[in-house]
Amino acid sequence: MRTSRGLRAAGFFLLAMFVLPGMTAQEAWAGGPGGPVDQGGPGGPDGLADPSEEKGLQIASDARKQDEGFGNLSAGMTMVLRNKKGQESVREVRVKVLEAEGEGNKSLFVFDQPRDARGTALLIHGHKDRPDDQWLYLPALKRVKRISSSNRSGSFMGSEFTYEDMTVQEVEKYTYRYLRDEPCGDGLDCVVTERIPVEKGSVYRRQLVWRDKSALRVWKVEYYDRKDAHLKTLTVGEYRQYLDRYWRAGSMAMVNHLTGKSTDLVWTDYQFGTDIDDRDFTRTGLRRVR
Repeated sequence: MRTSRGLRAAGFFLLAMFVLPGMTAQEAWAGGPGGPVDQGGPGGPDGLADPSEEKGLQIASDARKQDEGFGNLSAGMTMVLRNKKGQESVREVRVKVLEAEGEGNKSLFVFDQPRDARGTALLIHGHKDRPDDQWLYLPALKRVKRISSSNRSGSFMGSEFTYEDMTVQEVEKYTYRYLRDEPCGDGLDCVVTERIPVEKGSVYRRQLVWRDKSALRVWKVEYYDRKDAHLKTLTVGEYRQYLDRYWRAGSMAMVNHLTGKSTDLVWTDYQFGTDIDDRDFTRTGLRRVR
C-alpha cells in the first residue's frame, strides 16, 4: 500500500526551530556573546565544569528562557522534498504546539496533502529528562503506532528530517560547548556552540549550532553522524517576530550531504493564543483528527 510505504519512511524535526528562537538576548552568560571565556585553568574556576561548557549551556538556557510563555500556537507548513535529480514532491501540513510548564512541549502535525497521506498525524509529548513519546496515526490502517527510540533514525514522510530531529530540543537533552564567534546569515554576528546528545542511541555524535548574538535565533545547524562525518546541514531564515517577543522562522532547508537529497519547509499563518487545549494532544484525539 502506497500510504504505508510512505509512512514507514516517515520522520522529521523543525521543533528545534519551533522552540529555540528567542527574543532580544539578555546576553547573560559569562562575558556576554563573544565575551571572553574564563580560562581559569583545568576544570575552570572553583573546580567547576570547563568554562567553555558552562558558556555553551548558558547560551542554550538563555535561548529557552526567551521563548517561554507563548502558551500555544498553530501554523501551516509546506514540505518540499527534492531528490538528487531535483525532482520534487510536496506535502501540506497543519501544526499545533502547546507549551507545557515544567515539561517538554506537546506538538501535533497533521497532513492534508498529498491525498494518500491525508489525515496522517504525528503526536509528540516532549520530556526534559527522558526520551520524548511519539505516536503516528495511520488513517488507512486506522491505527496509532508508537515510535520507539530505536526507530527514531528513520526519515519522516520521506523527508531529510528524522524522528529524532522532530523531538523537542530541550536543553537537558544535550551537553554543550562554546566554540567561537563568527559572522553568519545576512551580516549577522553569531556565536557557534557544539551540542552532544545525552540520550544513548542518538543517530548523531554531535551538532554545531549558529545563533545570532542579538536574539539567539538559530540560523544554521550542522549534524555529524556517529562516525563524526558531516551528514546534514540545516539552514534557517525569514524570521518574523510575533507578539513583540517571539521569533519564528519562515523557511528551513535541510540538505543531506550523503544522499544529495534535500527538504525545504515553508512556514505560514502563525497564530498564537488559539483555542488549543490539552485534549488536542492525546492518543485518542489522533483518531479524531481531520
